[in-house]
Amino acid sequence: MDLSNNKLYGEISPNWGNCPNLTSLRMSKNEITGRIPPELGKPSLLQRLDLSSNRLIGEIPKELWKMKVLSSLNLSHNQLSGRLSSEIGKLSRLEYLDLSANNLTGPIPEQLGDCFKMIYLNLGKNKFNGSIPKQMGDLISLQPLMDLSHNQLLGEIPSEIGQLRSLETLNLSHNMLSGYIPSSLKDMLSLTSIDISYNELEGPIPKIKAFEDAPTEAFTNNKALCGNAAKGLPSCNSSIIEKRDSRKKHMFIFYILFSFLSAMILLSIVVGIACLFQRKAKKKIEMGQTERIDQGDLFAICNYDGRVVHENIIEATENFDDKHCIGKGGYGSVYKATLSTGQLVAVKLYPLQEDADMMNTKHFTNEIRALTEIRHRNIVKFYGFCSHARHSFLVYEYLVRGSLAKILGNVERATELDWIKRTNVIKSVANALSYMHHDCSPPMIHRDISSSNILLDSDYEACLSDFGIARLLMSDSSNWTSLAGTYGYLAPEFAYTMRVTEKCDVYSFGVVTIETLMGRHPGELLSSLSASSLSSLESSNAHTMMLKDVLDQRLPPPTTKVYGALISILKMAFTCLNVNPQCRPTMKHVSQELLPYTEFGIFY
Repeated sequence: MDLSNNKLYGEISPNWGNCPNLTSLRMSKNEITGRIPPELGKPSLLQRLDLSSNRLIGEIPKELWKMKVLSSLNLSHNQLSGRLSSEIGKLSRLEYLDLSANNLTGPIPEQLGDCFKMIYLNLGKNKFNGSIPKQMGDLISLQPLMDLSHNQLLGEIPSEIGQLRSLETLNLSHNMLSGYIPSSLKDMLSLTSIDISYNELEGPIPKIKAFEDAPTEAFTNNKALCGNAAKGLPSCNSSIIEKRDSRKKHMFIFYILFSFLSAMILLSIVVGIACLFQRKAKKKIEMGQTERIDQGDLFAICNYDGRVVHENIIEATENFDDKHCIGKGGYGSVYKATLSTGQLVAVKLYPLQEDADMMNTKHFTNEIRALTEIRHRNIVKFYGFCSHARHSFLVYEYLVRGSLAKILGNVERATELDWIKRTNVIKSVANALSYMHHDCSPPMIHRDISSSNILLDSDYEACLSDFGIARLLMSDSSNWTSLAGTYGYLAPEFAYTMRVTEKCDVYSFGVVTIETLMGRHPGELLSSLSASSLSSLESSNAHTMMLKDVLDQRLPPPTTKVYGALISILKMAFTCLNVNPQCRPTMKHVSQELLPYTEFGIFY
């Protein structure tokens, strides 16, 4: 229900809570007054709520923090007051949060860091006080914006903010922040815009592009920033740097002494307890009892035991019996394993064959090297590996819906993958590739983007998998390589130049995008199109295409709004298929173009 951009007045009726199938409610840019009715938290399917730009007052009802599937919440530009509840951490699916331009007070709850899917966060123009929680560094999916400006925040900028390596815009201006800018911010390579003006910050600014390219206004009205003469800042003399280093040294000594004393006290307690339970533990060992973790995550650091995990996997797969096999590829087979904890994992077994031993080993070690370097919500989670004389295997997160190729190949499952879900799959893959190409140093090229290597979880969230032939794009290397990848997805120039670039992934992404919308591989369509046809499809006349010949006929026709989004996505996909690699967009550009398209509502 979209009632935005009208002149509606009066209060929001609590009867909206009697609409159990409501998934999206928008009432922004009206003249609505009164309080937000708690009943809005009742619809169990509500995924998007936008009440921005009205005249709402009072506190945010605690019932809103119980909406388990809420992905987008916009209450900005109202007159809301009170504290932001720590219950917000329960919104595990929240991607978009805008509470700016209100009168919210109190500290920013550290539980906000539990919203690990958060992509966009704006808390600016409120009255938040206290320090910035270090848990904000856990919001590693943040991409276009984190705005905490125009509040009453004080203390130092937590070093954990440097973990937000996908973040593009950071605004901390108009607060009372003090101390030095943490050196960890130099790792925020995706950062394109920064504003730290009107604080009490001092010391050198990080030497990264975002700070170097920022306008002078981004640094004004601070205590004693230095390091960029072009921005009107003085050079950092040795006394400033020595002062900062001396402060760090004193704090370091303090923490060492404090930790030592605490450790001695703790050790005394532990020794006492150990003595009491020593006999009991020894008796259990002699009886041959092997304690096992009955619940939880076997791969958690506190639980992890490599030998136990290995034995669990061998037992769960019955020594890799074929009945547990869920897929086979060129370099090995994938097995489904249910561990003793109940945890499901996928195990990729690399059999040792005399004629392919070296190639399997290279693929095996390459995938380990790649997956230990990267962490992203749209890249399959890597748990660990085993290298053994009899067998070598990798252990991944198990994604219950399997590969995109298998879903599209099944009529019933393809019908469940509606236009919104397919749009979200495309967006997720673009985000993963943007991260690999632009946020990793050195950049990483996947080289085998195909529908078989895109896996979906229970919420249809897509993850890239199979990094066995991935390559680091080295600036001092020619990056020549042998022909590798999946036929039908390879960029045309790769076959004759044998030189790998990020534009090879861009081409493959274009093929996957069209395949996702068509429901089948677009080989016939691509071969029937000349270069001139591709150019016309990239133009504004792309809507003249007969979409009935392109879109998957197994789905109902899209609504007008979705139809327009699919046209835009299709146009973008064909730019990725340009014969000239230099004319293809970057994945960062593609990811930004797809940003408005969300899992639940097409547009933010």
